Order: sequence, then C-alpha cells, then structure tokens
Amino acid sequence: MVGGQAQQPAPQYAGPQHSAPQHAAPQHAPQHAPEHAGPGASFVPSVQLRESLATLRAEVGKAVVGQDAAVTGLVIALLCRGHVLLEGVPGVAKTLLVRTLSTALALDTKRVQFTPDLMPGDVTGSLVYDARTAEFSFREGPVFTNLLLADEINRTPPKTQASLLEAMEERQVSVDGTPRPLPDPFLVIATQNPVEYEGTYPLPEAQLDRFLLKLTLPLPERDQEVEVLRRHAAGFDPRDLAGAGVRPVTDAAELARARAEVARVQLSPEVLGYAVDVCRATRQSPSLSLGVSPRGATALLATSRAWAWLSGRGYVTPDDVKALAHPTLRHRVQLRAEAELEGVTAESVLDTVLAAVPVPR
Repeated sequence: MVGGQAQQPAPQYAGPQHSAPQHAAPQHAPQHAPEHAGPGASFVPSVQLRESLATLRAEVGKAVVGQDAAVTGLVIALLCRGHVLLEGVPGVAKTLLVRTLSTALALDTKRVQFTPDLMPGDVTGSLVYDARTAEFSFREGPVFTNLLLADEINRTPPKTQASLLEAMEERQVSVDGTPRPLPDPFLVIATQNPVEYEGTYPLPEAQLDRFLLKLTLPLPERDQEVEVLRRHAAGFDPRDLAGAGVRPVTDAAELARARAEVARVQLSPEVLGYAVDVCRATRQSPSLSLGVSPRGATALLATSRAWAWLSGRGYVTPDDVKALAHPTLRHRVQLRAEAELEGVTAESVLDTVLAAVPVPR
C-alpha cells in the first residue's frame, strides 16, 4: 500500500512506494476542491499529456514484469528533474528497467558499471593530449547523456562516487577549471545492492541527499515470476528491446511540456506547513541521529506536485505528501545504532512520524 493513500491516485499508475492504489480515480479533477487547494485550484492538467506519460507503463511492461511502482517513481523523477537511487537484490531487473524506460522515452542513455578500480575521469571525461596538434582536447565521459545508469554505484570507492556530485547538483562537469554543461534532461539513475552484501561502499549522507527518490525493487510475486519465465521460454532476450516490441511513446519535448504543467500545480499554505512539520518531526525522533534537511522538504513538495499532476489535479493535498513521504525521505534519515539493533527501520520511523503529525483539513 502507498504510504498514505492519495485521495485520487492516477488511474494508469501504480503507487510510488509499494503497490498500486486500491481505488480507481476519476479521469478529471473534482469540481469542488478542498479548502487547502489554494487559489489556483481551477487549473486542470492536460489529459493528453497525462495519457502520453501513462502509456510508458504499458511500454515498459513489454520487457519488465511487476515493477509498476518503480516505473511511476521514475516518471515522477523525470517530471521533477531529480535523480533516483534504485535498490534491490541482484536479478530484479534494475538495469533492464532503466534501459527500457530510456527506449520508451527516446532519450539518450549510457551505462557505467561501477567497479572498485573505476576512476573519476572514467565517468566525467578527461583531457587527452593530441600529438598531431600538440594540444590537449577534452574527451567527454559517459556522464554526457540524458539518462546515466550508474550500475552498482556502491561497489566503487567514495572518490569515484563523488565524481557525480557536481553533475547531480549543478548539471555540469568541471575539468581543468572549465565548466561544461550537461544535456537537458539529465538524470542519474543509480542502482545499488543492499549494503549488507560484501564488497560495497555505502554512499555518504551528502550524496544520498542529492537523490530525489530512493525506490526499492522487491522480489516478484509468484505469478509475476511465472510470467518472467514464460517470456524467457518464449524467446525473450533482455538485450534486444526492439525484438520485445519496445518503441518510443513520447520524447523530451513532451516531457518538458509536462514539467511546465507540474510547475503550475498549486501549494496551499496549509500543505506547505504540513510538509515542513513532517520533515521537522524526523529531526526530533529519538530513533534518528540525522533527520530530513530543508533540501528534503523541497524534494517532498516537488514529488507531491508531480503525483498530484499525474492524479489529474491542479493542487496538492496532504495525502499527496503522505504518498510520497517514504520514497522521498527514506534515504535522507539515519538511524541511531541502538535503534538499529532493536530492529527499527527508516520505514517504521516515517510511519510513526506520519501518524503523529496533525493533518490539515
């Protein structure tokens, strides 16, 4: 269940946290908005744009089975121009999901396999000496793309992990003192195995805070796993997406128009205060040594706006904030050692916070 059901979840999307909402939504925004909707509640998102993005789910489903929630989270990140951390055990289609999404969006994508011997210049690019001209020229690294798949980012040392900090925050790369802008859109989609596995380097808090969302990919249900095996038995090749029938269904221009509409979604003072109260409550939790920063609060509002837009509303409700709290905040909090020993998790702390903070009506 999504961490707090939205009043009107989008009919074509699974929830961004765990599973699909249990109630279908009407196709259009309600005629009567609640009091906290704000003065711009009359804005109605474009049905055509929403349907265009909704087709991504079906297109990705041609290659990936049972990860609708993760697809929704990635769409929200695209609408917010934010980066995503995908976590799951090996073999749950993390890499295939990103490759399929980029194909369906007709965006350029590059993949970097993060290994213990990977150097920062292997990611950002470096100056190369040309003997014919006796000059140095810049050779772009794989970071110069629309979707950068940083595969198993926690298997490379912190020095190389940090090579993405400037790119993620400033959307540029500086080499030899010269800043070089990255393409637009630019998203880092990093995958990682759970930190309890051997040979990993946990990401530092400063870098975790730069990811808009942390999405967890669970193991599939039995019927979903049977469907995976059925497709492979029928000849499905995960390296041949064209053969699986995956085709571009939208593009960067349409994504930019959708992003402009998301920016028009209204935020009332009551909803703003509620989001701030949720984030401040994490800083006072006795189970946490690190609560959510103001950057996390702005991220929560951004993702809530995108979720409201996908739901067909021009305003954000407190339930939108609840729905996106887990994927937006789970990686921004740090448990105390004693709480971890007692079996407390970031998810349970966020559940407690959401239950304790008064909801505006």
